[in-house]
Amino acid sequence: MLAIHPKPKPRQRSWQPPIVANLQTISSLPFKTRVFPATKTTNTLNESNETERSSAGKIKRLVLSKEGRTKLNSYPDREFYSYPRFVTHVDDGFISTLTNLYQEMLRPDSEILDLMSSWVSHLPKQAVYKRIVGHGLNAQELARNPRLDYFFVKDLNQDQKLELESSSFDAVLCTVSVQYLQQPEKVFAEVFRVLRPGGVFIVSFSNRLFYEKAISAWRDGTGYSRIQLVVQYFQCVEGFTQAEIIRKLPAAAAGPQQEKSPFSWIMRLLGLVSGSDPFYAVVAYKNFKPVYE
Repeated sequence: MLAIHPKPKPRQRSWQPPIVANLQTISSLPFKTRVFPATKTTNTLNESNETERSSAGKIKRLVLSKEGRTKLNSYPDREFYSYPRFVTHVDDGFISTLTNLYQEMLRPDSEILDLMSSWVSHLPKQAVYKRIVGHGLNAQELARNPRLDYFFVKDLNQDQKLELESSSFDAVLCTVSVQYLQQPEKVFAEVFRVLRPGGVFIVSFSNRLFYEKAISAWRDGTGYSRIQLVVQYFQCVEGFTQAEIIRKLPAAAAGPQQEKSPFSWIMRLLGLVSGSDPFYAVVAYKNFKPVYE
């Protein structure tokens, strides 16, 4: 049984009923609804509707090869993360860009799943959300995260099943961690399941990583190829909208002091020093169920 750890809060938030989407809400969101001609028969409509529902969330194809899923450090991730790392893995510019993105894309009073989280929250401090559930590999780090209402510890490379109710979150976040997933297709399918219709999945990353724990397909890639890899993760699950790519690169003229040591790029690659991190994010929504006229 998965242990869900509640975190004490200085105040209780009032419970608000979930928002029920209507046609006006649907039409305002950045994806299309399917509208069938009225000449279709009822049976045909029902059959098409059942097909849409049964295929949604299914994995259409595998993105990674067996070799692409391998890691240099093959020991269980729970061992690697057995002690807390109270450090910041990306620079202030990256964090500011990500916080602004969350400010724009996350509705107030949303229910949020912060997947592969840590002791740091990148959510806007002034924003109030209904519920934030965190997941990670180190309980001490998660307990320090000030925005989490609950958290649970689970190794997604050992078991991809999220013991959470279907359609229970408005948004799922995955920050600078997607490079460690060895079964991303299954994880993205589980994210689709726990998202409500119209819910958003935001995956952000930079060029930082723990090199020995990143999968081969990520280690051997470039900034562009890594973006495309995450896009394919979305595309392999039936029912996600077309992925939106957000990029913000550091200024080209950074000055000679940026690279003081010939080994500085290795240190930055391992996430051990600060630097000007490029910002990448891939965003997609869970489609609403088809609307018929």
